[in-house]
Amino acid sequence: MSFLRRRSATPAGPDFDVLAMDPGDWPGNLGAGLLPAPDGSCQGVFLRYDLFGGRGPAMIIGNLPEGSPAREVEEGEVPFEVAQLLLALENDEEVTVVGTEDMPVMQGDNLLIVRRLKLSEGRISCVQFDRSDNVLVTIAAWDRPITDDLYALLKPLPAELFQQG
Repeated sequence: MSFLRRRSATPAGPDFDVLAMDPGDWPGNLGAGLLPAPDGSCQGVFLRYDLFGGRGPAMIIGNLPEGSPAREVEEGEVPFEVAQLLLALENDEEVTVVGTEDMPVMQGDNLLIVRRLKLSEGRISCVQFDRSDNVLVTIAAWDRPITDDLYALLKPLPAELFQQG
């Protein structure tokens, strides 16, 4: 994905491009969270898309750069975004990864190798892929499948969206 690159100047928000759905394309509520490092750099961004009227998110999309501690999970442990989804839904059930499957998906002119995670909680769908700038994108959805159509909606969001006002 040649349009994705690390930014040279560090804005108040993340110092890398965030790939997600445009908030204007989403009919529900949107929230964004930044994972700060002690030195002030951004160690990740996750966007929470809520279609359930404040009763919990329908989807969380995370962007974690190389070296982010949130990327380090033990064997069978769920990704950070799945844990955030469960937390937001106030679901304290133990969920684990029970399998993975790699599949090719086209996003525009780019071929993505998408890793589909199979979880012990069947109502959660989760996929991951690595971008050309070594940012790991994870999509976790509650009670809805993640289809190939979703990848066409992903695009870099403007840095201004993450500026502190």
